[in-house]
Amino acid sequence: MTVNDLDIDDIKAGLADDSILIVDVREPHEFAAGHIPGSVSRPLSQFNPADLPNEPGKRIVLSCAAGVRSLRALEFAQSAGLDIDSHYLGGFKDWVMQGEPVEH
Repeated sequence: MTVNDLDIDDIKAGLADDSILIVDVREPHEFAAGHIPGSVSRPLSQFNPADLPNEPGKRIVLSCAAGVRSLRALEFAQSAGLDIDSHYLGGFKDWVMQGEPVEH
């Protein structure tokens, strides 16, 4: 499995230049309680690689609470033949700890 661990600086830069799309694989109640602005919800419990958004010119970056579930989702996506290799290593917990804005 190919894994590209991104940190908060990578995430902020990608969001700033609109080159990434964050797919949050936490459960719906976690996403509803707060998420990285602009991210989309695709819960791991119902994860289907075919349901991942396709936005030309944007790289999908998977994210969860702390980087464990996003790795699992990466495995599913790559097993399905998708060219997705990046996840936010620190996840939402890191985002909040760094004082970044949260959407509800």
